[in-house]
Amino acid sequence: MYLKKLALLVLMQLGFSSCTDQKVYLKHGVDESAGGVPAYVITTPSAIYYLEKEGGGLSSMVDKDGIDWIGFHNEKGSGHKGEYRGFPNAIHRQDGNYFHAMNAGTDPSSSVIDIKSKNHLRITFTSDNKKWQAQWDFYPERCDFTMSKVSAGYKYWVQYEGVPGGEMERTDFWYASADTIRHMIEEPYFDDLPAPEWMAFGDQKLSRMLYILHHEDDNFPDNYVSRPDMTVLGFGRENKKKTSKYLNTVQTFSIGFIESTEYSIIDQAVRNVLE
Repeated sequence: MYLKKLALLVLMQLGFSSCTDQKVYLKHGVDESAGGVPAYVITTPSAIYYLEKEGGGLSSMVDKDGIDWIGFHNEKGSGHKGEYRGFPNAIHRQDGNYFHAMNAGTDPSSSVIDIKSKNHLRITFTSDNKKWQAQWDFYPERCDFTMSKVSAGYKYWVQYEGVPGGEMERTDFWYASADTIRHMIEEPYFDDLPAPEWMAFGDQKLSRMLYILHHEDDNFPDNYVSRPDMTVLGFGRENKKKTSKYLNTVQTFSIGFIESTEYSIIDQAVRNVLE
């Protein structure tokens, strides 16, 4: 593990709480595992987030055991093994390519810090064509991504393209709001998730899961397919011969870890986010 991530992990595990009630910390750093990209490094009691500064997407999301569940790397040609990974990877060939950790195909964005308090950090990214805007809110227990401005006439999706438990394994699994069944990682999903729309990913060796929650309900497809080296979950995405995007209004999504692999606990936790 890289030394900087190790130091942050120690800080997270200590809960940085002995002499302060601050739960959300910001550092300006580098995500070395992603290829040395500049990043906002947000440390919370539940996760360490690396928000890549030029592209405006998460390049790493590290749990309490130091495991990165995204695994982005900017090496051109690495495909599913690196450059395609990330969250939310929202705008693809739709009036630009934005809000993806910077790779060879990402267009740049600028960012400002709007809120910085003990338990809340807000960073807003604006695309270089000024037509898209994304708002990131970090809290002790989760991160919220809001597409706060949509380019008129265009559409987007919100995706988790990552590696449950640090790498894709055939024994990985997922839950969703559609039913209470534990689905193996290679099983796809092609439908509109029922409200509240969520999906969570797990590794059988670990006692936590990563969830993604869509705050608004809609009638658009929410498709999941696996790749040999990463997940492809897309809210507002339809996988056919040609993939389609559907979202065209302001929408919010949460991403975070839950320290359980029990369906009922996951389901209740995501519902609590909406209260």
